[in-house]
Amino acid sequence: MKYALLIYDDPAALPRDQAAGDRLMGEYAVIPQAMLDSQVMTGGERLGRVDTATSVRVRAGKTSITDGPFAETKEHLGGFYLIDVPDLDRALELAAMIPCARTGTIEIRPVVPA
Repeated sequence: MKYALLIYDDPAALPRDQAAGDRLMGEYAVIPQAMLDSQVMTGGERLGRVDTATSVRVRAGKTSITDGPFAETKEHLGGFYLIDVPDLDRALELAAMIPCARTGTIEIRPVVPA
């Protein structure tokens, strides 16, 4: 079963000093490597900061383009992993290993074939 592990984190909870940031990035390096080694990761990317986003809306036939995210939220989507695992239980195990699961949220969504 294919799942997207959507990584949401609260920017206020991110490390404020270089050493702590380096440790966190080191933790993040381990997760995709472990998933690649076990051949369950099929893709994934880190996304730019939410303040670099552009939102597009079409209402009543009119297109509106604005800088920033669609909605004000405490947690921001920072990246994702695409995995192919036997079941939701395995996806839950992998999601719990992602560092920001301690301070943010990992949303697990089934991938629907196109």
